[in-house]
Amino acid sequence: MTPVTTFSGKTVALFGLGGSGLVTALALKEGGAHVIACDDNPAKMTEAEAKGIETGDLRSLDWSKVSALVLSPGVPLTHPEPHWSAKLAKEAGVEIIGDIELFCRERAKIAPNAPFVAITGTNGKSTTTALIAHILREAGRDVQMGGNIGTAILSLEPPADNRIHVIECSSFQIDLAPSLAPTIGVHLNLSPDHIDRHGTMENYAAIKERLVAKADLAVIGVDDPVSRMIADACEVRGVNVARVSVEPVAPKGVYADGEALMGVTEAGAAPVANLSGIGSLRGAHNAQNAAAAIAIALALNVSPEKIRSGLSTFPGLPHRMEEVGTIGSALFINDSKATNADSTEKALKSFNEILWILGGKAKEGGIEPLREYFPKIRKAYLIGAAADDFAKTLGNDVPFVLSGTLDKAVEQAAADAAAMNGPSVVLLSPACASYDQFSNYEVRGNHFRDLVRALPGLEAKGA
Repeated sequence: MTPVTTFSGKTVALFGLGGSGLVTALALKEGGAHVIACDDNPAKMTEAEAKGIETGDLRSLDWSKVSALVLSPGVPLTHPEPHWSAKLAKEAGVEIIGDIELFCRERAKIAPNAPFVAITGTNGKSTTTALIAHILREAGRDVQMGGNIGTAILSLEPPADNRIHVIECSSFQIDLAPSLAPTIGVHLNLSPDHIDRHGTMENYAAIKERLVAKADLAVIGVDDPVSRMIADACEVRGVNVARVSVEPVAPKGVYADGEALMGVTEAGAAPVANLSGIGSLRGAHNAQNAAAAIAIALALNVSPEKIRSGLSTFPGLPHRMEEVGTIGSALFINDSKATNADSTEKALKSFNEILWILGGKAKEGGIEPLREYFPKIRKAYLIGAAADDFAKTLGNDVPFVLSGTLDKAVEQAAADAAAMNGPSVVLLSPACASYDQFSNYEVRGNHFRDLVRALPGLEAKGA
């Protein structure tokens, strides 16, 4: 744990006692703060009390004595409207921050030179976070990985000059971290997402830009127009920028030339690594993720030899183009983390002869942006609340069946794969949130994996 000593002797209100919220309350208490925690779920309050955290109704607080409100990133700060706790804090002139901000302040106090790599982007941030942490560990570095990837940042070991924190940051976390200034800030890409929480695409982009705006080095993917503008704006302000892309970049950075990764300096371009045969890094989107990881590793003085070793042993992430197994010539892929069309596009680009399982709680725009990939799809299996709307989009262009549930979709897709001549890919890539039928994408992906592994004749991978 990283005790938060910057609020020692002060009163801190905290709303949201999920995984990161409870850890934050404990870290604040460990650092000497007086914490009063609250949650809409009484069971979460009871759990916190059992761990020695004082709880209470923040509506009855004397806010004049509160130094900060620590808000869970899942709680609305501004849109669609501020949560009632945020309204109370704003009315009292109390700052509203999150756990990433608490880490930043603790780092500034106890180890301001501690290496801190922060990664964001609409898509690919979890893969890039895991990949750079893996490369650094394989190179013998002391690495702490967490943040939005699933491990609360304050549950990690404290910052130290010889310890590298590799932290995935969502837009919600960035919005609650005004002093965020990493050693290396990484912005991978930008496409519409979470607009319900940020109001406009412009506001969403501005929040993402904050992660790289005060970084010592900004590693920025430039394969979309808004991210290119962010890179240019940072450079104009004097930020040290390294661009990453699937096209050549200048004046410095890393780009993918097919499966070859090229490092670019003032002296020119030179090969650093090659992704050929690395199944966990399949596709152009993963080439960009790998390019970003290489740029980070080079900046942290990891040799090209150790970078290549780390890339070749990267196991990939669960639920992100995860190879579950094969039955005959059919490959089963768990891409449950693809919760929007832009993310699903990466999978559709990477495979052919696709039996596509999709649906759930639809995001803005649905699957219309994926129309150019419809010729690659042999059949679609529609599940969840979006099924009827997605059926209208597919129309006569793609054969489909209204499967309804994931169980039925896997059964139908497996039968169709067995009847096909030649290779096929049964792909769960929903292009939707999971909340209509599953509590999160992990539960959805785990269920898919279990269903596939129960099929007769499966040769499992990673079992």
